Amino acid sequence: MSDEKWTEIEHLPQWDEEFYHVYTAKKHGKWLMLKTLRPDLKDNPEAQAMIEKEFDVRYNLAHPNIVMINDLEDVPGVGLSIITDDVYGDSLAKLIADGKVDEDILHKITTGLVEALEYIQANHIVHHPIRPETVIFTENIHNLKVIDVGFDQRAHLTPADASEDIYQYGKVLQATLDALPQKRPHLRKVAERCLNPDPHKRYTDIQSLKLALANRSPNTLYILIIAFLAVMVVLLAWLNAHPLLR
Repeated sequence: MSDEKWTEIEHLPQWDEEFYHVYTAKKHGKWLMLKTLRPDLKDNPEAQAMIEKEFDVRYNLAHPNIVMINDLEDVPGVGLSIITDDVYGDSLAKLIADGKVDEDILHKITTGLVEALEYIQANHIVHHPIRPETVIFTENIHNLKVIDVGFDQRAHLTPADASEDIYQYGKVLQATLDALPQKRPHLRKVAERCLNPDPHKRYTDIQSLKLALANRSPNTLYILIIAFLAVMVVLLAWLNAHPLLR
């Protein structure tokens, strides 16, 4: 192994974000990824404060479907960088363009991506819209990882914030469905409701969206809960009538 701390640093233009350039590199022989300010922003005090704020906001996030941040470090030849786990792979956008979307990808869009959004909302993270370009499937095993996760944290998110997440999720789901040959009318209806121009006609929250994706309604859930409670009441009454059996 090389004595150099940082080796094999390579710019990934296809991964660049609005304010950042993204690199892949090895640190002490381990593959990681770097996110650094664009060259024209490196001397901008506001941009420098922005990258430090994003690090502070995201450092304590821990979710299997969100790229993890490890450190904030001045990398030789690159500059001050947010260091993340290695999530090298293909974006959903590239998989769509290459005709490589399959059942496994769709399943992860309807499960893992929704779980990631729920976690982001639970932590009141302000973030850029979820897009096919920011949903990554790692090389070989295709784990779903969301990048460009957030840049600020609030005391709470507004209903408008939640509704916008659902709208953007609908766009991602629709793009995924468009890349598959099957019609899937149920999931199409879910996507259409997410994309309703009237926010009041979309799903009210991520939990409602999850139930819809699973083809379950809140009424069904309530009925199951009521049925369970009714069985418990009958069982307790029977036990009280037969104390010797307790």
